[in-house]
Amino acid sequence: METLSLLELNALVRRSLEQCLPDEYWVQAELSDVRTNSTGHCYLEFIQKDSRGNGLVAKARGTIWANVYRLLKPYFEEATGQAFVSGIKVLVQVTVSFHELYGYSLTVQDIDPTYTLGDMARRRREILKQLEEEGVLTLNKELEMPDLPQRIAVISSPTAAGYGDFCHQLQNNPRGFFFYTELFPALMQGDRVEESVLSALDLILNRQKEFDAVVIIRGGGATSDLSGFDTYLLAAACAQFPLPIITGIGHERDDTVLDSVAHTRVKTPTAAAEYLIDCIDIAADSLETLAGRLHESVLSRLAEEHRKLNLYRNRIPSAVVRRISDAKLTLLTARRDISQAVTSSLSRQRHRLELLQQRLVDASPEKMLARGYSITLKDGKVVKDAASLSENDEILTRFYRGAVTSTINHKS
Repeated sequence: METLSLLELNALVRRSLEQCLPDEYWVQAELSDVRTNSTGHCYLEFIQKDSRGNGLVAKARGTIWANVYRLLKPYFEEATGQAFVSGIKVLVQVTVSFHELYGYSLTVQDIDPTYTLGDMARRRREILKQLEEEGVLTLNKELEMPDLPQRIAVISSPTAAGYGDFCHQLQNNPRGFFFYTELFPALMQGDRVEESVLSALDLILNRQKEFDAVVIIRGGGATSDLSGFDTYLLAAACAQFPLPIITGIGHERDDTVLDSVAHTRVKTPTAAAEYLIDCIDIAADSLETLAGRLHESVLSRLAEEHRKLNLYRNRIPSAVVRRISDAKLTLLTARRDISQAVTSSLSRQRHRLELLQQRLVDASPEKMLARGYSITLKDGKVVKDAASLSENDEILTRFYRGAVTSTINHKS
């Protein structure tokens, strides 16, 4: 029985592969463990997962030599806006090789960005569909932007040029509107974008009453770093955030998932600032219009009231004459009534006096004396009782005509 050394067997495998697979092949796979060494070569793994689960069904070592990688990486990232990193699906053109020492590997010759774009678009559609099924896709868009969005929470990298442009644009707006901004620092590139932005949103949520809106801006970075804004967790958090979110993450390509759920999407940080300025511009113009209408209404009302005042003033003389005439008539009527009342009262009182006078006349002593009566006086006082007289008392008896003086000699 012929025996082979391991080297001989591997050499046989290499020759067999070279004979059986001499061409270049387009292969669909997911990138894993992407590394670049100091010489510029890129070493990675291609993997395939079970469509019904997450288990691996195939794996192969891959190599992209430096001369190819220098051209392939920027071409792919520029075309897709996606970093060439682990976790993305690619369509690559490879040659199959086998090395006696290093074993089976695939050498990448070219890449088709459209396949990755399609996969990215599919993932975005899946995320958006999931958010729609959960009923949260348009929640942030349905929030009402305040008429005066002046208190702005900004999520950005503090060193990003876009953040500086945003603040400068706000502070130097043509009409001098005031804006208060507070930065909540976050990473805008790399594999920690999702975690960093979610942390910033949590900080803002704890102080949500202090702000009118949230702005997420990024400027000056590579478009390949946009994948961090295409995640379900970040999109779900922004879709359900209680403050309107404005995104300006600096790209011209299709919207990220974050852009799709945000209240307002603009292209750049500067455009985000212009949007906020425009909001207050609209409110200021509306206030000016209302102020103009109020001014016109006040002038019109004053003119109407002035007209009424003149009308009333013109009516005063005739009203006074009529009032005086009415008063005179009332006075004359009252005077006549009073005169009649006084005359009637005087007549009644006169009649009463005449009756009293008659009664006095009838009751006078002269009237009694005329009837034959007499009056006896002692010391000028009327004597009513004989017992009040004594012997030798001198009395005066008065008759209707004349009087006599008598001395009491005897009492019976």
